[in-house]
Amino acid sequence: MENKEKTAAVQTTEDTKAADEVTAETTEETKPEAKAGGKKEKKKKDKKQGGIKKMLKTRKFRHGSVAIAITAIVVALVVVLNIIVGLLVDRFPNLKVDFTSNQAYALQNDTKEYIKNIKKDVTLYVLSTKSAFESNGEYFVQAENLLEKMEKGSDGKLSVIYKDTSTDPSFIKKYSNINWDSKTNLAVIECGKQYKALTLDDCFTYDEQYAAQGIYKYTSTTIEQAVVKGALYVTTENKVTVDVIKDNQPGDYSGVTALLNDNAYQVNEISLITSDISKDADFVLLFAPSVDLDEAQTEKLSKWLKNGGKYGKNLIYVASSNPVDTPNLNALLNDWGMAVNTGFVFETDPNHLQTGANNYTFIADYTEEYVENLKNPNIPILMNFTHAIDIKDDSVAKPILKTSDRAGIEPVDHKDDWDYNKAVKGEAIPVAAEGTKASGDSTSRLIVFGTERMLLKTFMQYNSFNNSAFIMNIFNTISDKDDETVVIEGKSMEETELGITDQSSTAAILVIFVIVIPVGIIILGIVLWILRRNK
Repeated sequence: MENKEKTAAVQTTEDTKAADEVTAETTEETKPEAKAGGKKEKKKKDKKQGGIKKMLKTRKFRHGSVAIAITAIVVALVVVLNIIVGLLVDRFPNLKVDFTSNQAYALQNDTKEYIKNIKKDVTLYVLSTKSAFESNGEYFVQAENLLEKMEKGSDGKLSVIYKDTSTDPSFIKKYSNINWDSKTNLAVIECGKQYKALTLDDCFTYDEQYAAQGIYKYTSTTIEQAVVKGALYVTTENKVTVDVIKDNQPGDYSGVTALLNDNAYQVNEISLITSDISKDADFVLLFAPSVDLDEAQTEKLSKWLKNGGKYGKNLIYVASSNPVDTPNLNALLNDWGMAVNTGFVFETDPNHLQTGANNYTFIADYTEEYVENLKNPNIPILMNFTHAIDIKDDSVAKPILKTSDRAGIEPVDHKDDWDYNKAVKGEAIPVAAEGTKASGDSTSRLIVFGTERMLLKTFMQYNSFNNSAFIMNIFNTISDKDDETVVIEGKSMEETELGITDQSSTAAILVIFVIVIPVGIIILGIVLWILRRNK
């Protein structure tokens, strides 16, 4: 009886729940809009959540995210690396790598050697702002790079300062010996109380035809040479003095005087007509006079060379290539055991002739004189329309340059039937010579060159010939100066392609760009493909 009652109670409870559910459903059915809206919302929400989860789980999303992340990291690393390299290059300019064929942005060895051994503090004032200097074109950008490397390579001895004189006009007043009317002054180099202006001509080469029209078309940078020679000039104390005679319609001696100035000699122009040779002068230069000296001028030279019996003086006489009647000069030369032959020397030895040149343009041989201190005695001397130097007294005079034994002398007034073969005597002909006179350890010298053409600027600018080096070696040897002559070539920007010529460098570039980099990319691709496939 009790069990039946319990069963009936449970049944009544279940019936009650069922009735409640029916009531709830009936109630919901009375609100059809609410029911339908709720289902739609739920479906949209579930669909949205399911779509995002599904997208996040797709292989495309995973690999795309990885690719984006890798790209972002690589870009960030490149930016950071570029900043670091930029800072390092600013701090250490020599880290810059120059791949141009002529090393247009690299210092030459002579420059490095000199700059490294500067003993005194030198300041180079560039007369503009840095940005204004560089705005003049690619050659000025090149020059700025070279100056930066020179400054860093000097161990603090060379300072490069950009000085805007338009905002500080008083700056130039302390350099009173500089011609500020010139518009070509680019810089001032200074050491202590000594200073020197560096001009546009010193620091760059340009097309002179365009320059005549006020347009500067630059062809090379020579700022290395200008700074090195300027530093040599301002750091040299007690300069050797050279007096240059400006009388008697001389030839163009600007090439020689510029070379002397660049190598820290004190050069003065003098007139033997109105004044005497300075007592401090160690050398006198008489350069290709086209009019003979008078007796008074010749006497002044003779007395100066003898120096009251003390000697120790030096006259460099460069004869004019044109025949000039010079009886007074001839008398002076004869007293020193020499004479200048009026004829022209010609050469027939093929080993002494230049390709395409005539027989009057040839290579001269060195003797034993003034060769020892030459940096490279294998580089030849070039002669052009020179007279022979006749040795009249070999106890006083001796050759310092000569021809081969297959040369001859063509007389100025030869007849039409003159035979050049008969003029070849089988002996070397002196084309430069030296006469010496001494008292104890003190010696005076009279050095004669057969032509001024070998010492013109156009001849001395060729680094393939030793003309400038030889004349400077004479001055330096006599003056007991170390050979500090620095020959630095100008740098053109016209050939700035990659300058890789030796086989080892070519092979290295080939291996890196043709093998290492492509193989590295292939291996990286294979690794990424395997990793993606296994996920």
